[in-house]
Amino acid sequence: MWSRRGAGPRCCALCALLGALCALLGAGLRPVTAVAAMAASEERRSASPATPCWRREEFVVARECGRCSGFEVKSIPECGPTGFVEKISCAASKRDEYKSCRSAVLEARIFWRFVGSMMCVAAACAVLVVWRQRALDRRALEKVRKQIESI
Repeated sequence: MWSRRGAGPRCCALCALLGALCALLGAGLRPVTAVAAMAASEERRSASPATPCWRREEFVVARECGRCSGFEVKSIPECGPTGFVEKISCAASKRDEYKSCRSAVLEARIFWRFVGSMMCVAAACAVLVVWRQRALDRRALEKVRKQIESI
């Protein structure tokens, strides 16, 4: 287990690891699956020979960014990465396509969840620092008391 001397760096490393884990969990991110979904989406885009019209011409947003329904998730591949999609109408080709997007409300919720989790981690680390400082103060006081008694 940990020795009394030299536990400081281990404690800091543990707090940093805990903070990173809480940040990922607090933000609602799934590190492996989110990256895999984005990579799969990019592969689908690069594999299809036709570039979406919104990448090469002017467009108008026909339907604002909104959550995909259960049917849309299964039928529209753009719903996969984020779960949100917006309908795009291209001006020159007169085509309607879907584009994956990120909801501002969802982003705000994720941000505040992250802030809350970081505040909790900061409070836990502050308590840990105060506890450690008191333990060190007690140890120093005991040492001084023993030195005075030996005189």
